[in-house]
Amino acid sequence: MFGKRSGESAPARPTPVQAAVVPVTPTEQKAVPAEPRVVAKPEIVAQERRHSEEYYDVKTTVFNALIDTIDLTQLAKLEAAAAREEIRDIVGEIIQIKNVVMSIAEQEELLEDICNDVLGYGPLEPLLARDDIADIMVNGANTTYIEVSGKVQRTPVRFADNAQLMNICQRIVSQVGRRVDESSPICDARLPDGSRVNVIAPPLAIDGPSLTIRKFKKDRLKLDQLVKFKSITPDAKTILEVIGRVRCNILISGGTGSGKTTLLNCMTGSIDNDERIITCEDSAELQLQQPHVVRLETRPPNLEGEGEITMRDLVRNCLRMRPERIIVGEVRGPEAFDLLQAMNTGHDGSMGTLHANSPREAISRLESMIMMGGFALPPKTIREMITGSIDVIIQASRLRDGSRKVTHITEVVGMEGDVVTLQNLVVFEITGEDANGKIVGRHRSTGIARPRFWERAEYYNETKRLAEALAAAEVHDQRGQPMGDARG
Repeated sequence: MFGKRSGESAPARPTPVQAAVVPVTPTEQKAVPAEPRVVAKPEIVAQERRHSEEYYDVKTTVFNALIDTIDLTQLAKLEAAAAREEIRDIVGEIIQIKNVVMSIAEQEELLEDICNDVLGYGPLEPLLARDDIADIMVNGANTTYIEVSGKVQRTPVRFADNAQLMNICQRIVSQVGRRVDESSPICDARLPDGSRVNVIAPPLAIDGPSLTIRKFKKDRLKLDQLVKFKSITPDAKTILEVIGRVRCNILISGGTGSGKTTLLNCMTGSIDNDERIITCEDSAELQLQQPHVVRLETRPPNLEGEGEITMRDLVRNCLRMRPERIIVGEVRGPEAFDLLQAMNTGHDGSMGTLHANSPREAISRLESMIMMGGFALPPKTIREMITGSIDVIIQASRLRDGSRKVTHITEVVGMEGDVVTLQNLVVFEITGEDANGKIVGRHRSTGIARPRFWERAEYYNETKRLAEALAAAEVHDQRGQPMGDARG
């Protein structure tokens, strides 16, 4: 129950309030996990407000009075909506008792801010509620940037101090059983909606905790929507659908923020509902809609440095789980060897992503990651393994205007001597830019009429659709001759 503590002037309340997170200090080893967020009213969420130091002083005073007024042992027993209303009532009474002079609009903002601090992620709530933001980057308590439409911009969002920011970081990572503090200052985690979170705390982050959130849209994107966004053309979309349908082994390559995970999610839409899919990720982000999906997630070491489960452990274990397709969220180390082995031993249609700037560079990255595992294999043997496992490389890129495009759909053909040979099926050509600085270009087929996976397409009765899409994507010159170079 609520009750006035000794020596406090805040009002007594006999009513319990909903589950919330008790604010903890950065030195505490274990943060209390937060309940699912309750999104504030849209008219408040959409605004990013600048406040004076006086506003933050008042907010701190009222917040401290609220915490001293409520009985936190009863706080975990109500629903989120009821708790928000109760806290708003109590804060309103505290404002009256302390004779705080505020306009109605300022008081409403203060109520929402304090509710977000107690029940959610504080100043981050308005940003998390916006679906147009791709990234949130917090560089200490006073500096927050966001990415909108591929461009980074600064926001007026700030935290009371680094302790409040650290408290929110602890809330986020504790929800997935992880921790961040001075002894473990780097942490990867995720929000309940799958958004990716990275935290690096002092003493490694000199100017205060650094929090980076890669937001995912509430509605899962599909290839049709990528066409709408002009990331690919309808013909290229059909080619990607066929590639996924006929169980080609796919590697999605791209730089940071190029849309690799989004594209991987879209590619999984071509998987049949009767297939058993096992996903392996550092933090579970993929949003597969098929009914038979097993999701696996790595685990960092505990305080004693034990209990770590690596990506390689997951990939090796999932081979014993009768998978039909294996999907690795990101290949970044020796697990590349195990994934290639799986692709080459009956798990056709497996997929993964990696960081690389071109299909050719993706091959080199795979080779170097296998060598990182300490495998004493000749380079030619590793390349033969790659060509025998990977069928198609899809390159995603973020262009200088912030737009994201599928720039290459490339086949891994085989070996010529010691060199892996590639052939482009579809490439994106930049033809210029419009008056607004947006890049103008086109996706075109390179003229390959029968790709290497043609026999797979025949087996799945997809040759007609594939041939029509490849022919429609061809670009002809003024004499009517096909234009294109298939060399990788």
